[in-house]
Amino acid sequence: MPRLSIVVPAYNERRTLLTLLCRVLDVDLSGLGLHKEILVVDDGSTDGTREIVAALRHDWRQVMTEALRKRGLAVDRALAGAEVRAILQPSNRGKGAALRAGFKEATGDYIVVQDADLEYDPRDYGSLLRPLLDGRADAVYGSRFLGQEHRVLLFWHSVGNRLLTTFSNALTDLNLTDMETCYKAFRADVIKRIKLVSDRFGFEPEVTAKLARLGCRIYEVPVSYSGRGYEAGKKITWRDGVAAFWCVLKYRFTGEVLEEEGAGPGPARWLHGAAQAAEVFRAIRPRVGRRVLETDSGASGLLDHLLNVAEVVATTGDEAALRRLREAYGPCDNLRILRWHPAEPLEPEAIGGPVDTIVCVGVLEREPGDSELLRALRRVLDPREGRVVLIVPAHGSVFCRWDEALGRARRYSREGLRRAVEAAGFELEEVFGFDLIGLVGWWLHGKLLRRRRLSALELSGYRLLSRAWLPLERRLRLPAGLYWIAEARPK
Repeated sequence: MPRLSIVVPAYNERRTLLTLLCRVLDVDLSGLGLHKEILVVDDGSTDGTREIVAALRHDWRQVMTEALRKRGLAVDRALAGAEVRAILQPSNRGKGAALRAGFKEATGDYIVVQDADLEYDPRDYGSLLRPLLDGRADAVYGSRFLGQEHRVLLFWHSVGNRLLTTFSNALTDLNLTDMETCYKAFRADVIKRIKLVSDRFGFEPEVTAKLARLGCRIYEVPVSYSGRGYEAGKKITWRDGVAAFWCVLKYRFTGEVLEEEGAGPGPARWLHGAAQAAEVFRAIRPRVGRRVLETDSGASGLLDHLLNVAEVVATTGDEAALRRLREAYGPCDNLRILRWHPAEPLEPEAIGGPVDTIVCVGVLEREPGDSELLRALRRVLDPREGRVVLIVPAHGSVFCRWDEALGRARRYSREGLRRAVEAAGFELEEVFGFDLIGLVGWWLHGKLLRRRRLSALELSGYRLLSRAWLPLERRLRLPAGLYWIAEARPK
């Protein structure tokens, strides 16, 4: 059965922690098909909270049995399919650091952040998790401002929240109503990949900025809210609000996004934004037929455009990418999703018959035998009117560590591409360059300066510049660019 990991950061919450844990355990998630894993992270408390967490670490079942009975709750039902794990931070480092410790130890398929006070009601887990369980979202925010009941309290605190959310939305191009909410739920495979560094309350703007930079699907749902005042232990202050404004700005434009990011211009995608993908599609649109097979689907950003004009067979050899494709595009009537690795044979029967167009992107430059791959693709191509549209990295002279980080074995000269195509039984009909600005940047920063990576600010500048340049370049059919766009037909 899938598991929900509930991460509870706790700092000086002795008077509410056990009540909160009882409420979490008392929530019945069996209807959602989930077991509960609760990870309590003490962040160097000094009021007795640390002793409670240490007792949970020693024998959580006994501690929670007594707590549940004291509150008149059904012990057997609450503990069924549940587990409580305790983590003791060596010192007080802040909420962000405590959450990172919890995320690292979480073993669930989904992760929810739950503050240790009683401001948020665990009975909202159902609505919070539904978009994740339905495959519609990568992250879900529980908004206090979407119409659910809430305690009337702290006007200036709510004003600050709304200002922060508006500022964050302006920079991330999201339309959240409550960026600062505690209630955030994530697919575990998404949040565990994101490189988080904020130690204190900067976690909220940081995770929001990095989810946006990754293009993750974010949903909001209303949640109830029973806010507390500072006399009841509220810890966030105006200083944290000022720091949060800086964090919004900082993490929108700087810092690594993914844990596994190494050398390279940014996240491991062959293009750096939707605008670039749209321009590529406009360039290849006259060559796209009625039935299309796309390689490495989802990575290039072309799939949405292809689905608007053709019946598509989307292929990928990566299991995580396959799952994301099924979650995001499963309902599409004109789409067939197929697990296929370039090293495997491909037959027309596997894709429901021949296709008239193959959009080959993201794989040719990675395979040791590029001509063998093209021959395998030719087996599913209509021999009379079939064509292959190739989008490959250009100019071997600019090959650098960024290409290696993207898994590329080569970049192609025009003549090298022709040889590979002809060796597979195709005739190259047209070749032109795409993204001259990107080529200059790749050579300067990756090849000449040997920089490890570009900052998010530099990437944003590239996107803005390319939005103005690429539509003009597409009409000019330049002889050079970061990529070759080519069309080949069987001989």
